Parts: sequence; C-alpha cells; structure tokens
Amino acid sequence: MCTVIIRIPHGDDQPVQLLAVRDEDPGRAWDPLGAWWPDRPGVVGVRDRRSGGAWLAAEPAMGRLAVVLNREGEPDLPDERIRTRGALPLDALAHRPLDGLERMRGFNLVTIAAGSAEVTSWTGSVPVETTTLAPGTHMLAHDDVDDPRTARIIAWREEFARASFDEWPALLAQTASVGSGDDRAIVRDNRAHGYPTLTTLACVAEVFRDRADVRYAALDTPAEMPSALDFRGATGADTPRGA
Repeated sequence: MCTVIIRIPHGDDQPVQLLAVRDEDPGRAWDPLGAWWPDRPGVVGVRDRRSGGAWLAAEPAMGRLAVVLNREGEPDLPDERIRTRGALPLDALAHRPLDGLERMRGFNLVTIAAGSAEVTSWTGSVPVETTTLAPGTHMLAHDDVDDPRTARIIAWREEFARASFDEWPALLAQTASVGSGDDRAIVRDNRAHGYPTLTTLACVAEVFRDRADVRYAALDTPAEMPSALDFRGATGADTPRGA
C-alpha cells in the first residue's frame, strides 16, 4: 500500500525527483537509510531486518535508485517458499534479471537510471509489464501508474504536479488532513482496509545521470504525520526501527 510520487524532467540536465512513502507493519523492524550490505559497496537503502532485503535502495555515486511497492498477486505456495520482494531493488541496481517471479507476490518496481525511470509490474498471472515514464509528474501505489482506480492518485496527483519538489514534504503533511483511514490518504492506517500496515517513513530523492541525493525521515508514531519531517542522508547506525 506504499505510495510513490515521481517527476520526470523535460531536460537531460535536470534530475528525476521522487517522494516515496512506505507502509509496513510497525512491528516489523527495519534499518534506516544506510550502507547495510557489505557485499554491495556504494549501495545504501532502507533494509528490512527480517529478510535482509531493501524497500528502497540507491547507488548515489552512479545516479541509480530503485524502490518496490506491493500490488495484487499471490503465488500458490506455502509462505516458506515465497521469495521476498526485498531482493528486487538490490537486483535492479546490480542489473540482475528478474528471476524466480513465480515464487514472489505481486509488485511494482520503480527503477531510476540514466536520467529516466521505468515501472516493472508483476501480478502473478500475466507477463511482466514494464512502462517507461514520460516527462511529467506521476503517482503509483498498488495498481498501475496514474491509475484512476486509486483514490489517493485522483485526490493528489495534480496537487503534486503543481507544487515544486521543495514543497512536496509540506504537501505530504497537508494530505494528512483527510485522516489516515480515508481511502484518499497517503499517510495511511491500512487496518481500516483489512491490512496490518501503517505509514512508517518516507524518502525523498533527486537522481541525476551521474549522482543522486537520497534522504530519509521516519514518523515518530506510525500513521501520524507531524507538521514537518526531518529528512536526513544515509546513516550507518545499527539502530533498528519497529519492534
């Protein structure tokens, strides 16, 4: 149930801009943005402590970033045989093929590189679909890019399109006025919709062709948006979030 807002520039000298909001079970511990993978020098990300994978990962020195969102799709397998989606952002940065999808739940994978962005989608019952995003401001959640079936996209995409990137964090705070249980919400309490996930953190990024600036902020209380988030760069502290 995560949300990504992404702006694709019209000029090659401008960065791809991104705001990614993560919904997760707050009892599932994670590590903040940092260099958590010794076998992947130069890679930073938000690490899931249970699986060791990433929700969002980036190679700042190479101008590359990837983030994964859940969507519909469930393999007919016992839980112990299902492969974690947290491998996807790391594989994308390493240019690895998307193998073993038949063992993976549905996803949308956003990959930014070489000044452009694409979304790879898997629902478990159709071939993998990849969409290259056109210049402009887009939103993505648990369905397709700019999907009119998604209430938060209808409610907020044009607002983000009109705002500058520097205004996006303040606009994110304003969206909380609808209430975290509302289907239009970006800062969410998904228990109202039958899921145990709440909004726990957000990342902002500007991704150039040759570099990226990625910053992280966690909510003090899941699904409760403060008036402002304190976005910071990567850390290396071994301090888990969640239980």
